[in-house]
Amino acid sequence: MRTARAAALVGVVLAVVLSACDGRSGPISGPVGSADATGQTTVAPGTPGATAHLGPSTSARPAPYAFTGAGRITGAAQQAKPLVYVPNQLGGTVQVIDPATYKVISTHRVPASPEHVVPSWDLRTLWVNSDQGNALTPIDPRTGRLGTPVPVADPYNLYFTPDGAHAVVMASRLRRIDVLDPHTLKLQRSLKIPECAGVNHADYTADLRFMLASCEFNGKLLVVDREVTRIVRVIDLNPIHTPGATPPSQAHMMGGPKSGLARGASSMPQDVRLTPDGKWFMVADMLRNGIWFIDATTMRFDHFVHTGTGAHGIYPSRDAARVFVTNRDEGTISVFDATTNEPVTKWKIPGSASPDMGDVSADGTQLWLAGRYNSEVYVIDTRTGRLLHRIRTDAGPHGLCVWPQPGRFSLGHTGNMR
Repeated sequence: MRTARAAALVGVVLAVVLSACDGRSGPISGPVGSADATGQTTVAPGTPGATAHLGPSTSARPAPYAFTGAGRITGAAQQAKPLVYVPNQLGGTVQVIDPATYKVISTHRVPASPEHVVPSWDLRTLWVNSDQGNALTPIDPRTGRLGTPVPVADPYNLYFTPDGAHAVVMASRLRRIDVLDPHTLKLQRSLKIPECAGVNHADYTADLRFMLASCEFNGKLLVVDREVTRIVRVIDLNPIHTPGATPPSQAHMMGGPKSGLARGASSMPQDVRLTPDGKWFMVADMLRNGIWFIDATTMRFDHFVHTGTGAHGIYPSRDAARVFVTNRDEGTISVFDATTNEPVTKWKIPGSASPDMGDVSADGTQLWLAGRYNSEVYVIDTRTGRLLHRIRTDAGPHGLCVWPQPGRFSLGHTGNMR
């Protein structure tokens, strides 16, 4: 999905050396589908996907958010009208908020269950993802007007390949990832993922060679090749011990999403974001109540950090110095230092609150979040954590999009910009 070039492929074949938490290392072995000591499912040499390399590239690690600093609006985004788009999953609407007045200025009916509003790779269109309504509805960001819905099967979330050649639909209910023409939205091919229940969120490595995607309902992660043609590795989080984490049985799980869990699942991965240093993927877990850190070079679990009940969304600050994690079921936001990748403070939203998905404003001063179970949107000062505004919405606000945002292109979701 980007014009950026992938770094040269160098490294070991998929029998890659494991760097375990205790500092020991050893070769990965075993048949396809077998789990090693860290709960990783590996691909044996000679099988489809075994030629993929997960070793380090020969070039220096790119800074993933080098072009997403405050005010760095580029390309088609420069013509966009500054607005905030809120998809209300239960209400079946998209509401538009003027960020200058913090008022809802329009409400639009869309196909059933709008989940996220996603900027296209070329920044020219915003797409409303209606999974139960089987449609993507375009928004013209120059005017804020909605267009005619386009039929697309089960678009829970939407991403793009790094060269922009393909749109990537997370067809959660259908257990597949669909690859579409990014302009016409015609289906090009499907990648079946029977090992993944509830494919959900994703992000790319700093060199854009691999995508990591979460499987919400059976506690797994998928490592997918750049062009979304094959599953390179499956990471099973369920057997991994996470000292200090809240037991899964204590998760509040407001709204009952735990009812969708597969038998035996003890992990519920949600948002996936690359850290500002490009070394780690942070994966929010709504059942373990914290963040998994996955090594972005070896694609191996390294450690887990407890944040709060219902850990859900992950958002880097505009200066790439901090990362904000929403803890939906306790109404808090954990703030990580992007240098140490450790939490340094926690902000509490006053009263009852359920911060879910959202975006950091273009100037970096505000964090906008949907209040999933409170029918409201929160605007938070990114310097102090103070709640600035509470805006009423229709029921079930979910993946809101603040637009425009800095960056050269969009990898998808509500603004995974690079």
